[in-house]
Amino acid sequence: MHELHDILEAKNYIFSKTDARPTIGMILGSGLGMLADEIENPVTIPYSEIPHFAKSEAIGHANEMVIGQLKGKTVVAMKGRFHYYEGFSLDEVTFPVRVLKAIGVENLIITNACGAVNTNFTPGDLMLITDHINLVGANPLIGRNNPELGTRFPDLSKAYHPELRQKALEVAAKQGMTLQQGVYAWWSGPTYETPAEIRMIRTLGADAVGMSTVPEAIVAAHAGISALGISCLTNMASGILDQPLSHDEVIEVAGKVREKFVNLVKGIVEEL
Repeated sequence: MHELHDILEAKNYIFSKTDARPTIGMILGSGLGMLADEIENPVTIPYSEIPHFAKSEAIGHANEMVIGQLKGKTVVAMKGRFHYYEGFSLDEVTFPVRVLKAIGVENLIITNACGAVNTNFTPGDLMLITDHINLVGANPLIGRNNPELGTRFPDLSKAYHPELRQKALEVAAKQGMTLQQGVYAWWSGPTYETPAEIRMIRTLGADAVGMSTVPEAIVAAHAGISALGISCLTNMASGILDQPLSHDEVIEVAGKVREKFVNLVKGIVEEL
């Protein structure tokens, strides 16, 4: 379990590299890291240099923190994240969220590339996460609670902040974009789900399924950060179409919606 001094060590290291004090954070999922390229006057810090950060080997993740200006706001972007399926503990997966809180982040945009379960959705759609279902049977807050970091029993009824969601919908409408809304189910991976599992997930009320985001959203809620979740629906989940699933397809579709995704997030940042 990371201690408070680990978080402060990471914070101090980041502050030694830049005078910028970001209040908006972004976690960029598979194939979505290009948004960080839009940041002006960027200071780039590899995860490998930040004390106590894990090292991800996931494909499509650059593994660096970028701090700078976006739409006149001071932001920090995480290009790449750590996944439970890589063998990291959930403490390691969510440690960056603790550090983002420590450096001053108040609003966090969490993004991912995932599979559509709702058959009314189409690959290439963007989905605003309204809520989540944790299907992994694990929670990043299990263990001793440090009251300096958050309460023992956090409320998740507004884990995906209603006001931020409203802002996102208004920005999408202004941009003439259809922004889907739905419930995200967290699956540990690294296997894609079976067709039977997808039928179960749909029955439970989820619209999309992926292998990230939920741990970070839980820790953001615990830390008092307002979170917004945006999914890039890169494929129809297993069994919906009679075709195999591949990570190459995920990266390819994420690349195709690049402009739409970048414009949406930039528009949201401008409104924060």
